[in-house]
Amino acid sequence: MDISEKRGLQEILEYFKEVPELEDVLKGIQRQWDSVPYCLDQLFLKFTAFCKQEMDLSERFDALIRAAVELTTQEAPDWEYIGARLLMLRFETGLKAESERHRIGSFYEKICFLTEEQLYGTYILENYSKEEVDRYEGYIDRSRNHLFNYSGLELLLSRYVIRSRRNVPLETPQEMYLGIAMHLAMLEKKDRDGWVKRFYDMLSTLKVTMATPTLSNARKPYHQLSSCFIDTVPDSLDGIYRSIDSFAKVSKFGGGMGLYFGKVRAAGSSIRGFKGAAGGVIRWIKLANDTAVAVDQLGVRQGAVAVYLDAWHKDLPEFLALKTNNGDDRMKAHDVFPAVCYPDLFWKQAKENLEGDWYLMCPHEILTVKGWALEDSYGTQWEERYLDCVNDSRIQKRIIPIRDIIRLILKSAVETGTPFAFNRDLVNEANPNNHSGIIYCSNLCTEIAQNMSAVGQIEQRIETVDGETVVVTVTKPGDFVVCNLASLSLGKIDFNDKHELTELTRSAVRALDNVIDLNFFPVPYAKISNLRYRPVGLGVSGYHHMLAKNGIIWESAGHLEFADRIFEAINYAAIEASCDIAGEKGSYELYEGSDWQTGAYFEKRGYVSQEWNRLREKVESCGMRNGWLMAIAPTSSTSMIAGTTAGLDPIMSRYYLEEKKNGLVPRVAPDLSSETFWNYKNAHYIDQRWSVRAAGIRQRHVDQAQSMNLYITNDYTLRQVLGLYILAWECGVKTIYYIRSKSLEVDECEACSS
Repeated sequence: MDISEKRGLQEILEYFKEVPELEDVLKGIQRQWDSVPYCLDQLFLKFTAFCKQEMDLSERFDALIRAAVELTTQEAPDWEYIGARLLMLRFETGLKAESERHRIGSFYEKICFLTEEQLYGTYILENYSKEEVDRYEGYIDRSRNHLFNYSGLELLLSRYVIRSRRNVPLETPQEMYLGIAMHLAMLEKKDRDGWVKRFYDMLSTLKVTMATPTLSNARKPYHQLSSCFIDTVPDSLDGIYRSIDSFAKVSKFGGGMGLYFGKVRAAGSSIRGFKGAAGGVIRWIKLANDTAVAVDQLGVRQGAVAVYLDAWHKDLPEFLALKTNNGDDRMKAHDVFPAVCYPDLFWKQAKENLEGDWYLMCPHEILTVKGWALEDSYGTQWEERYLDCVNDSRIQKRIIPIRDIIRLILKSAVETGTPFAFNRDLVNEANPNNHSGIIYCSNLCTEIAQNMSAVGQIEQRIETVDGETVVVTVTKPGDFVVCNLASLSLGKIDFNDKHELTELTRSAVRALDNVIDLNFFPVPYAKISNLRYRPVGLGVSGYHHMLAKNGIIWESAGHLEFADRIFEAINYAAIEASCDIAGEKGSYELYEGSDWQTGAYFEKRGYVSQEWNRLREKVESCGMRNGWLMAIAPTSSTSMIAGTTAGLDPIMSRYYLEEKKNGLVPRVAPDLSSETFWNYKNAHYIDQRWSVRAAGIRQRHVDQAQSMNLYITNDYTLRQVLGLYILAWECGVKTIYYIRSKSLEVDECEACSS
C-alpha cells in the first residue's frame, strides 16, 4: 500500500468514526482492487467535493457512495462494485439497528417477527420447524453480496427486500434469497433440505433469476408469483366485461396481461340482426386502456396490457392508429400496447405481390354466414377458409391494397415501437399441444405461446343460501393462460464446466414447476389452466454478455453456431428435467396425444441424434411434467439485479449515464475490459439481419417464443424494415417485440468516443 492509499483510507475513516466496520470494507476494497484507477485517494477527493460540514452520518454515507459510483468509467468500471460494497455496509448498519430494536437475533426469530407483522406468509412457519430454519441459516453466504454492482443492489434494496409499512428494510438480500428458496421448496417431499440449498445457491450466485413477481411475492402473504396472463375476449357484452374484470384483478397483483380481441365483431356489424349497430373493437380497447390506468398496483406502477387483433380483422386500420399522434383522439388508446396476429399468407403476399389487395372482414359475420370461426384455424386450413370467405358475396369486405396496410403497420412501428408482431401459423404449427387447442396471441412481452379459449357463461340463476337470496353465475373456464418465468443468467455461467448449465437448468425447471402448486391465482380460471397444462417459461438473460465474454462478435457465423449449441443444450436439459419430474410426480393432465407423447415434437425440430433419440424414448416412457417449457422474456429489472445484459438484447451503449432521482448514475457494460470492448457493439449499429437470423436459430429450441426487439435508425427505409419482418417470418421467428428507433445524426463515432 503506497502512502497516498493509506492517506485516503485514514482520511475517509475520520469522517466515519461511528462506523468501525467501514475500515474492514475499505481494506477489502484495497486488497481486491490494488491498481491505480481504484486508489482510495481518488475516492476521498471525490467525497470531499460532495461532503458538507452540516451533514449527518446518513448524508455523509450517501456522499461516499455517490463518490464511488461517479468514479465509474469505461477505464475503471469496477467502481460500480465498490459503490455496492459501501451501499451494502450502509444498509446493514441500518438493518442491524432495526434488528436490535426488535430484539431479533437469528433468522428464525426474524421470520417469526415478520410473520407477526403480516409481512411473511404464515405458511412458512406452518411448513418448517425451528430446527430446519436454523439449519438453513447456515446456507447463507454473505460474501455473495459482493456479486452485486451498485445499480443492481440499489434496485434490490429499494424494490424487492421486505420493508415495514414505514418503508424500513427488514431483511438482507441473502435472507431474501433464502426465504424465496424455502417457499419454492416448501412442498418437496424428498430431500427438501437439498432443494432449499440448490434454489438458494442458484439465486444468490445470480446465475438464475426468478421473475419479478416471484422475487417480490414469494414468502409473503399474497404470493402471486406469475408474470404473464392472457385472456380470449368473447364477442358478448358479459364476456367482454368479464375479461376486463379479470384484467383488473390480474393487474391488482402485479401481473401483465395479453387480451385477444380477434373474436369481437367489427364496427358496423349487426347486433341481434340490427345492421350497423356494433361499435367495433376500439371502444372496448379504450375500456382496457382506462382499466390499466385505474388499477395502478398500489401506486407503484399502472397496469400493463397488450391488445391483439388479427391482420384480417375489419377494424385493423383504426387499430393501427391507436397510439399514433395524429387523427381523432376519441379513437386513441395511448396506454395499451397493440399487436397484430399475422398468417403466413400475409407475409407471402407482402414478399411476392405488394400490388395486390388484402381483405378485411368481421369475425362475427363470418361465423354467422359460414358457421365456423376463421380465427379458429391456422396454416393451410386457414388459407383455404380465408379465400372461401373472400369469394363469398354474402360476407362484406373492406378491401385495401396490402401495400397500404403495410405502410400503416410500419408507420406505427417506427413512430410508436408497436404493433408487436405475432406469426400465428408459425406458433401453432410448432405448438406441442395442438391436439387440445389453438393459440390466438401472445402476452404483454410476446414470449408466451399457449393454448387459449374464452371463458363462457353457462347460466345465471337465483338461489337461497342460509335464508338469503343470491345470484349464482355459472361459467365454463376455457383456457386462461398464465405463465411462470425464470431466466438463466448466461453471462454468469461458465460454459467450460459441462455440468453447470445442465444443473442450473434442472434446478430452475424444478423451481418453476413448484411455483404452479405454490401460487396465489388472482382469478380462478388461471388456476384451472395452470394445473391442466403445468406450463413454465424458462428463459435467459445476459445474452450479449455471454457472447462478449466468450470472444464472439454479434455479426458473425460464430454467433449463430454458439447460440445453436447453447440453446440446444438448455432445451435438452429442460426437457429431461421435466421428464424426470413426471416420473416422480406424474405428467400434466393433457399429455396424452401431445407432440411430446407422439414424438412429433422431436421430429419437427430435427432432433434425430442418438442422444436426442434416447431422450425421446425416455419421454415416451416417463411422460412430461410441463406442457410448455421455454419462453424468453425481456428481464429488464432482474437482469439489472444480476449485473448482466437484458434478455436477448444487444447493449445500447458500452457506457452511459442512467437518470435516477438523485442524479445521473454511470453504467458500464458487464465485464467490460480490453478483451471484451470490441465484442460489445451498440444495438443501433448492428446489422439487424444478424439479430433476426440468431432469433431463427434459437427459435428451433424454444417451444414458446422470444421477446426480440429490432433496433433501427432514421436511415432505414420502410422497405428495409419490411424486409426484416419478412426475414423473421422466413427464419421461423414467432414474434417480434418492439421496433426501437433512434437517430444517429448527433452520435459520435464509437471508436472516437471510447
